[in-house]
Amino acid sequence: MVWYLSYMVVYFLFMFSLGIYYFLKVKSSQDYLIAGWNMGFWSIVGTIVSTFCGAAVFIGWVGMGFTVGLSGFFQFALPAVVFSILLIIVFAKPLRRQKLYTIADLFSERFGKTTGVIPSVLSAFVYSVPTLALQMVGMTTVFTIAFGMEVSTGLIVAFVLILGFTILGGLPATIITDAIQSVIIIVGIIALFIASIFYSGGFKDVVNNTPSEYLTPVGPDGLVAVLLFALSVGPFYIIWQSTWQRIFASKTEKVARKAGVTGFLIAGVVSVLPYSIGVIARNYVPVDMNPDLLFSYVTAEVLPPYLGGIVLVGLLAALMTGATSFILQGSSNLTVDLYKRLFNVDASEKKMMIASRVTVAIISILGLLVAFNLTDIVSVYQWALRLSAATLVFPFLAIMFWKRVTKTGVQISMIMALIATIIYPYLGLTLDHTIFGLTTSLISLIIISLLTRHAASEQVRAVFWEDLLSAKNRV
Repeated sequence: MVWYLSYMVVYFLFMFSLGIYYFLKVKSSQDYLIAGWNMGFWSIVGTIVSTFCGAAVFIGWVGMGFTVGLSGFFQFALPAVVFSILLIIVFAKPLRRQKLYTIADLFSERFGKTTGVIPSVLSAFVYSVPTLALQMVGMTTVFTIAFGMEVSTGLIVAFVLILGFTILGGLPATIITDAIQSVIIIVGIIALFIASIFYSGGFKDVVNNTPSEYLTPVGPDGLVAVLLFALSVGPFYIIWQSTWQRIFASKTEKVARKAGVTGFLIAGVVSVLPYSIGVIARNYVPVDMNPDLLFSYVTAEVLPPYLGGIVLVGLLAALMTGATSFILQGSSNLTVDLYKRLFNVDASEKKMMIASRVTVAIISILGLLVAFNLTDIVSVYQWALRLSAATLVFPFLAIMFWKRVTKTGVQISMIMALIATIIYPYLGLTLDHTIFGLTTSLISLIIISLLTRHAASEQVRAVFWEDLLSAKNRV
C-alpha cells in the first residue's frame, strides 16, 4: 500500500502543478479548448497514445482478450487504428484549414447553425458522457486495488480529481501531460505483459496451455463475427472528435499528419498487449471471472507492489488523460456549438471562458451519474460508437465530397439513422445492427438530398474538393 500511495501522490502532485501553471497561463477559450492551434510533433504523438489507451485498453481490452482471445485486437483495436489513420491521411489538411473546434462546427458552417445541434448533442452526451464514466469507473478500480476503497467513495474521488485538473488546465495541460503519461502507460502495460508470461510459466507454456482458437485472428466466434464487430467500431473513428481536436491543436498541417499517423501506429502496437494479457490470464484466472475485473486481479496477483504501483499509475495516467479529453470534447460542443452559436453569438472572451469551465463541470457531473449505474464497459462503449457512427459518418463524408447534399437531406438522415439504430433491437432483423444504421443513413441522405433544394443558410461546397482546388491554385 505504501508503494501505491507514494507513486500516486507524486503523480497527482505533478498533474496538478501543471494544471495550476496552465490555469495562470491560459487566457482565452481558444487556448483552453483547442490549445491555440500550436502543439508540436511529440506533444501530439503523446496525447494520441494516451487518449487512445484509456479505460477501454487497460480494462475493457484485457477482459476482451480473456473472453474472445487475440481476435479482439482485430475486432476492436485494429479497425480503430486503421480508420483513425485514414482520417488523418485524407482529411487532416482540409479540416485543419477550416480553423474549427468541433465536428458540429463543420456541420454548422456548411448548413447553418441549427444543423450542428444533432452532432453536438451526440458528441457531448451520447459519446463524451458515457466514455467519461468509463474512465471514472476505471479509476475507482485502481483505488479499490490499492486502498480497498468502496466503489461509491472511489467514484467521488475520481470525479474530484478529474474535474479539478480539467477546470484548471484545459486542453494545453492535457496535451502536455499526455506526452509524459504516454511513456508511463507504455512502460506499465509492457511490465504487466512480461510479468504475466513469467507467472504463467513462460511463453511456451502459454501457447501449449491456451486453446488454439484464442490465439487466432478469427477467435472462437469465427471470421464473420470478427468482421461485423470491426464494422460496428471502425467507422466511428472517422468522426472521433478527440482526433479532430488533435488535428486542430497541431501547429502545422505537416505536424497534424505526421504526428497523427505516428501516434496511432504506436497506439496500435501497444494495444496488442492488453489482449495478450487477457489471453495469458486464462492460464491462471478462474474462467468465470467478470472480464471487467480481470485487469485488477492480474495486477494484484502477478506483480509485487513496487512494480504494481507503476502499472497502476500507468492506468491512472491513461484514465486521467482520457477523462480530460472527453470532458473537453463535450465542453467544446456545449460552449462553441450551443452557447455561442445559438444563444450568444457576440459572447466576450471572459464569458466564453466562464462558459467553458461551467460546461466542464456539467459534463463531469453527468459522467459521475452515469458511472454510478455502469455495468458493462465494452458494451456501453460499443453503443456510443455505433450511435455516433451511424448518425454522422455519411453526412460528414457528404460534406467533404458531395456538393449536392442539402441541409434537409443531412438533418433527416441524421434523425432517421439515430432512430433506426436505437429501435434495431426490437425489430427482429437478421441484418447487422451497424450495417442497418449506416444503410438507413446513406439511403435517406441520398434520396432526400436529390429531392430537396439547398437552403438559403447553406454554403454550397464540397470541402475536400474545394480545398484541393485551392491548394493547386496556390502552387
